[in-house]
Amino acid sequence: MFKTRITEMLGIQHPILQGGMQWLAKAELVSAVANAGGMGFITAVSFASVAELRDEIRKTRDMTDKPFGVNVSMLPVMMPGDLTEAFFDVVCEEGIPVVETAGRNPEPYVPKLKSAGVKLIHKVPAVRFARKAESIGADAVIVVGFECGGHPGMDDVPSLIVLPKAAQELNVPVIAAGGFCDGKSLVAALALGAEAVLMGTRFMAAKESPMHENFKNWMIEAQETDTMVVERSIRNAARIMKNEAAQTVAKMEAEGATLEDLLPVIAGRVGREAYLSGDTDLGTIACGQVVGRIHEIKSVKEIMDDIISEAEQTIQRLNVIAGV
Repeated sequence: MFKTRITEMLGIQHPILQGGMQWLAKAELVSAVANAGGMGFITAVSFASVAELRDEIRKTRDMTDKPFGVNVSMLPVMMPGDLTEAFFDVVCEEGIPVVETAGRNPEPYVPKLKSAGVKLIHKVPAVRFARKAESIGADAVIVVGFECGGHPGMDDVPSLIVLPKAAQELNVPVIAAGGFCDGKSLVAALALGAEAVLMGTRFMAAKESPMHENFKNWMIEAQETDTMVVERSIRNAARIMKNEAAQTVAKMEAEGATLEDLLPVIAGRVGREAYLSGDTDLGTIACGQVVGRIHEIKSVKEIMDDIISEAEQTIQRLNVIAGV
């Protein structure tokens, strides 16, 4: 029923993508999304070496015969030891059909990806960046609204505004991210011009997510007001769960902390320790406002089936209203 340019481009059944999530988007979760008819992305920065990423790709292939992608989140500036180029090499060598990129401009890697037949989907927080992504050869663009977990950009524009504007101004397909978790929001995204939705927070609370049960239980009790935006002072705004670590970061920023000062609290390795230990006050944990609409821990297949069923019911309801 929901056939779009994205489902056709990626060879998937449903216009639902699981975004890259450090430490969580691994074989178990990614393969479950693929098997349920969506598109999952392994997060490359979860791995300390190229060999580890390659092993995870092959492990995922053992768990699904459906297509899946790799997320390559690039720091704004190339740093010593940056594995970005090596990760793209693995993507091409392993025949991965699509990459999701974020952070700095992926233009230097476009020729390599194109020659290997890899589709490039670049994630941006503003329409001006979406236009740039289209101009350098992105096959599709993910546009994130201010509601999203992770990095919503510095403009504070919600999905209801940024999504239809991007869809109107771009020729490549637009994928909606930030505030989407169910069938109603899928239909809303399609109505606003998107050709798929990308969800992170909803899949965090899936049974196949490797996140500690303490975090999942926190999520199903949380309200939409239980996230906060930090790291504005270093121009890297991040929406995270409201916990002790988040409050510490906010206090440090108010006192003029530098990036170096903040790193012991915001570093990814701290988040990994939190996910493993179940300490919900340790680390800055990306989480979207849509957490206030998540009330159950379900399997990925149940989540996907529920979304499609509710989307169909929503369209039927709208047809009745329209007298169709």
